Amino acid sequence: MSRSAKQWLDEIHALDLPDRVKIMNVCGGHERSITMAGLRTALPANIELIPGPGCPVCICPEEDIYEAIQLALKEDITLVAFGDMLRVPVNVPKNDIRSLQEAKAAGADIRPIASPLEAVLIARQQPERPVVFFAAGFETTTAPVAAMLVEGAPENLSVLLSGRLTWPAVAMLLDADTSGFDALIAPGHVATVMGLEEWRFIPDKHGLPCAVAGFTPESLLAAMYSTLRQLREGRVFLDNCYPELVRPKGNPTAQAHLRQAMQVTDANWRGIGSIPASGFSLRDACAAHDTRRIFPSCADDLRKRAGQMPPGCDCAKVVLGKIYPNECRLYASGCNPRHPIGPCMVSDEGACRIWWSGGVRDNTQGKAAQATASPS
Repeated sequence: MSRSAKQWLDEIHALDLPDRVKIMNVCGGHERSITMAGLRTALPANIELIPGPGCPVCICPEEDIYEAIQLALKEDITLVAFGDMLRVPVNVPKNDIRSLQEAKAAGADIRPIASPLEAVLIARQQPERPVVFFAAGFETTTAPVAAMLVEGAPENLSVLLSGRLTWPAVAMLLDADTSGFDALIAPGHVATVMGLEEWRFIPDKHGLPCAVAGFTPESLLAAMYSTLRQLREGRVFLDNCYPELVRPKGNPTAQAHLRQAMQVTDANWRGIGSIPASGFSLRDACAAHDTRRIFPSCADDLRKRAGQMPPGCDCAKVVLGKIYPNECRLYASGCNPRHPIGPCMVSDEGACRIWWSGGVRDNTQGKAAQATASPS
């Protein structure tokens, strides 16, 4: 019989734990569920939940967004992108266009979409006009893009790809030995596509408890209990707390589409820099649908500056779990969801946006906590 959230909380409170335990929840969807359900205040005070790098909008390279903006402004095309990407700002002079939303207001044909199927529909509705799909995201959204290409995209539809794999960022943190967390909650949607076993390196190589979780409070608390009990008993393993959807080897069809349409490459993460084997690029077989081969003039290599954030913005530290969102220097001091300065305040998977939506309106708590409870 499945347990309720209250039962899992009772089990967690009953554990004899160290004075301080830090658990990183990788996924932005997990962070949203944790914050909206008030789990931080419901857990014992010595358990810290640290948001991790699981927001694709937050880490999308600045040069890719800039390239999309320039394409939309300079070429006679229709550009479509997942809705959150339209508001992400780039670093440009004050009077220049700094987001896809501003480019749209300036007259560019830019349309928000929710799925690759919408991109296909728009391309078929105007077969004589080039349609560019700015496809940024992790494995969960990149796999449907691959399927779209494998199954046959319209001739006038091309993809400006900015896909990333999730686990290499966590591996980078752990290999650097500066992670600052004791256990890890792995993303359920990514594991649904790529499989449970992709996260086995956490316990096997680094000796840390790891559990894959879904997005309900019950699943998240079950994963937290699992990792905490592993720490308590000194028995570290990989646990599946989302068995409804996650299988050991994931979704073979989705993985086959990814392999057929794309290849894994080194990739830049905004604010972090290049991470080996952490991105996707289109294979030669998909050259006819590769925006960068069709419109190469809008790519600007000079913008590849290790993914700089705007001046004063600490989004990179938030993404890496080095500070909490309300410890950013700009949080609630010029940066808010209506006027985002950094990318973490844009998406509903961005930790800053989530904390703001959860009621955190200033950074005084973060500054006070920094000396005693910072995850760094």
